[in-house]
Amino acid sequence: MNSKWLFLLACLCPTLVMAEGCDVLTHSQSPAVPVIESHSCYEYEGMPVNAIDWSCSNESKDMLTSTKKKVEQCGDHYQATCIATLTQESLANPHSTSKDKNSTSFNIPDNAQVTTYYYGAEHLDQARIDCESGGGHWKAQ
Repeated sequence: MNSKWLFLLACLCPTLVMAEGCDVLTHSQSPAVPVIESHSCYEYEGMPVNAIDWSCSNESKDMLTSTKKKVEQCGDHYQATCIATLTQESLANPHSTSKDKNSTSFNIPDNAQVTTYYYGAEHLDQARIDCESGGGHWKAQ
């Protein structure tokens, strides 16, 4: 296909992107509270541009602090991935996914997914349990 036509097609379809990611570093505020993953990154696929902005804002929970940074895409060299159906709830919490593969959500495209990449996971077995119990598909490198 001619590169001019490909560029024109990309310009005419600016509302959907293949993926955009959020790089997350998590630290515990207390030695008594374990961190499941200290470094992860998640991407939304099949969603409108900037859909990840709100979930990628920095947050602090009682005993865990997360620093988030929006990235063009998540990097290579990960330990494992979790791929799951994107839901309304997972827009706010990327660890929350749908067990019901046929569920539909308001304003979320049918093919939208969240992929979480685990780079520094101190408790990779627990991350796998969390992924699969939430309806995700786990894949170790």
